Amino acid sequence: MEKKCVLTGKAIVVLDRGFVYVGDVTIEGDWCCITNAHNIRYWGTKKGLGELVNGPLKETKLDSVGSLRSPLRSVISIIDVDNDKWKL
Repeated sequence: MEKKCVLTGKAIVVLDRGFVYVGDVTIEGDWCCITNAHNIRYWGTKKGLGELVNGPLKETKLDSVGSLRSPLRSVISIIDVDNDKWKL
């Protein structure tokens, strides 16, 4: 039997070709949909992307992009974040 994981909520999504976004993520079929999306242009971390789980740092640079869809095959990883600390 196939297990399926359905994701909804705020998360950081790492895509191929180096794109990293944060926003409200929903997986719909073969698509990763991100609303209220922001490109994380500059992480501003010293120990990697995981430092942003609890919200952006002072040095983090975000660019609003609205909504986007990416095929699931381009998703490298999805990192759950603290919704209360990521006020976008």
